[in-house]
Amino acid sequence: MTALWTRALLGLLWLVHWLPMGMQAMLGRALGRVLYTAARTRRRIATRNIQLCMPELEPLARRKLLRDHFRWLGRSAVERALLWYGSAERLRRLIHVEGDVHLAERSERPVMWLVPHFVALDVAGIATQLFQTQRVAAIYQAQSNPFFDDAMRRGRSRFGNGALFARSDTALPLVRAIRRGHAFFNLPDMDFGLKGAAFVPFFGVPAATLLAPSKMARALDMVVQPVLAELLPGGQGYRVEFLPAWTDWPTHDALADTARLNRWIEAAIRANPAQYLWVHKRFKTRPAGEADLY
Repeated sequence: MTALWTRALLGLLWLVHWLPMGMQAMLGRALGRVLYTAARTRRRIATRNIQLCMPELEPLARRKLLRDHFRWLGRSAVERALLWYGSAERLRRLIHVEGDVHLAERSERPVMWLVPHFVALDVAGIATQLFQTQRVAAIYQAQSNPFFDDAMRRGRSRFGNGALFARSDTALPLVRAIRRGHAFFNLPDMDFGLKGAAFVPFFGVPAATLLAPSKMARALDMVVQPVLAELLPGGQGYRVEFLPAWTDWPTHDALADTARLNRWIEAAIRANPAQYLWVHKRFKTRPAGEADLY
């Protein structure tokens, strides 16, 4: 995408953020229907993921889940405008926070938030900046388009208490930030290859899964708190749940910890399957000799 088109798209997002929430949701669902038809590669990936993870579903139920997913995905794309440009006051009205959002403020030990890839992931990131005061550290995937990359970084850290670290960089700056007291917004469920990972069952399918959450939590003596985010229907906004901290995680067995983490994510997906990020190649990395699942 050229610089001109990128600026035009970002300008359109800025305009969209002024619309009422219900209208943004309507536009998002319409975009989702377009993406379902036009984004064939992503649709194939999502179809395959659902087949692998939920083989018990009948074909009609899978197709419905797939269509529903793209509508929520479209909403997440359109409503990024609100998250990047909306006022703090408006976002506080729209984001409904449940659970112990203030744990990181009180804790004498650093806190790791475990946040799986649901389509409302960015809402959870904004919630950690608007509803509690502890500084937040997060890893982000640098974008190839420098204008979009800059807009994303500014949008995600614009409230002043967040620090972003590129995934391609060394982990040392992130570790130093955690030791200075930053809470860590951790995304534990993507396939980044086998470096630092192991094949751990995810819906019964071996999936390359990072062992770092368990190892880092143990090495830095962190309190681990799972967090789930959800888009609500129509103009109702969002829900972000700060769940009770795990009192028996991590253990000395990083592999067992990671298997438990995947089981928790599976349960969260079954409770809200249409909003999980099915378009990611979760099973891209395969054990030696195993065929490509996509």
